[in-house]
Amino acid sequence: MSIHDPSTPAIRRVGILVFDDVEVLDFAGPFEVFAVTAQLAGQQHFRTVLVAKQDRVFTAVNGLKVLPNETFADGHGYDLLVVPGGFGTRALVHDADVMAWVKAQAATAEIVMSVCSGALVLATVGLLDGRRATTHHEVMHELAAASPGIVCVDDERYVDEGAVITCGGISAGIDGSLHVVRRLLGDAAAGKTAAYMEYRGG
Repeated sequence: MSIHDPSTPAIRRVGILVFDDVEVLDFAGPFEVFAVTAQLAGQQHFRTVLVAKQDRVFTAVNGLKVLPNETFADGHGYDLLVVPGGFGTRALVHDADVMAWVKAQAATAEIVMSVCSGALVLATVGLLDGRRATTHHEVMHELAAASPGIVCVDDERYVDEGAVITCGGISAGIDGSLHVVRRLLGDAAAGKTAAYMEYRGG
């Protein structure tokens, strides 16, 4: 984790990976949770950005155009790394540059969290070996095939394994992100964010 000035509140950098054919709510849900938590606290706690391999417009599932805030070339490290899912993860796991970047970020991040089929990315770089993990119900068989060392969980919205958290499909990323806020900042902060978002999920 980054070194923070002890005289000021810690601000964790949240990097959310985006790529072609990323699922919209997979990245937008966590972005909203962490950004709103910061907003409600006077821009404390989190600085949330979208990060990608290249500085260009990416096309998400169903055609939404997305422009990242930062790229790999900027050389930033992230305290919290979020890897969303979507059809694009199938190509992403074969991109050596992206896999190397995720693995390097995971080595220094406080928490790495996947949403939906983003779990396939974490599995590819070995982050799920020997851990419990979940994903979208339609991707569970792919996750099981990714590594025999993964203990697949199909009945939980998110699975917290300490430094690695995996979330189920799409909207479950909101639940997982609120769980991270709760874990790091307490029940009051998570409850305030959920109330502002009018979210009544997990």
